Amino acid sequence: MARKEFETLTPQMFYILLALNKPMHGYDIMNEVLHMSNGEIQIGAGTLYTLLPRLEKELYIQLIKEENKRKIYQITTRGKKKLLAEKERMMKQIQLLDERMEE
Repeated sequence: MARKEFETLTPQMFYILLALNKPMHGYDIMNEVLHMSNGEIQIGAGTLYTLLPRLEKELYIQLIKEENKRKIYQITTRGKKKLLAEKERMMKQIQLLDERMEE
């Protein structure tokens, strides 16, 4: 069964939303994701600039201003709720793993 878009977040989506807890533009988002993930998640410009409008359309992020042709985004309340829902989903997976590994 195919994953419905935004039913669960990809790692890239998750880290973008998490990075946007403070306002930033694309280049800063890429660097922040790389830093937060200890180099494990690297988001290229093509991926980032494809995801930003999609996240904005879902109202998970919002454009708050433009400076020198740079678009500055920030997570919305809806985006924060999505991150918390994703956390709950992951916690259930971890709990199931723990239970199954004890058998």
